[in-house]
This record gives sequence, C-alpha cells and structure tokens, in this order.
Amino acid sequence: MTEFVLATVLGLLFALGTFLILRRDIVRVVWGVSIISQAANMYLVTMGVMDGAVPVLGHHGEGAASVTDPLVQALVLTAIVIGFGTTAFALVLTYRVYQENGTIDLVQLGQGGETDDV
Repeated sequence: MTEFVLATVLGLLFALGTFLILRRDIVRVVWGVSIISQAANMYLVTMGVMDGAVPVLGHHGEGAASVTDPLVQALVLTAIVIGFGTTAFALVLTYRVYQENGTIDLVQLGQGGETDDV
C-alpha cells in the first residue's frame, strides 16, 4: 500500500511539473522545472534502499531491517543545493527579462515584444 501511495505522489508531482512547463509564463516554467527536479530527487531517495543486511552494522539473521544507502542521500543532497542555485538564477534572469521587455509571456517574447490583440 505504501508503494502505491508513493508512486501516485511521484506521478502527480511529475504531472504537475510537466503541466507548469507547458504554460506561457516564464515563472511557471521555472517552477515546473524545479518541481520535476525535486520529484526526481524524491524518487532516487526512495529507491536507494539496500535489501540485504549490512555486515558492518551487525544486521544479521532473519528479519534484518533495510538500510538506506548513504551515497544516494549524499548525491540527492548535492542535487538539491545545485537545484536551489539554478532556480534562483533562473528567477533572477526572469526578472531581468521582465525589466528589459516589460513581459514574461513566452509568446510575446517570441514575437519580439509585440502585443497580441487576442
């Protein structure tokens, strides 16, 4: 049951991130990329469980508890920090685009800043 709930939450996060990436607003696109990045990190952490017993820790015999792989946790922690930095940089670039063009609409930016009477 826990695996189903986790898979559903991860699927919803990936779907939400994809939905936001397909929007016209640059800020929503940045948040969509950030959500997908965090969903991938969550997936890696949940899959980083070793099923066997670790002899160094003394988990022997039947009923040995699963141990989480520390390498995956270290890599995901690094990915979180890098993701935070790139998200902050993308938001600063978005603010600069708004200052230069007066809009953050991707369609208007693609047309060279011309407004559309729709």
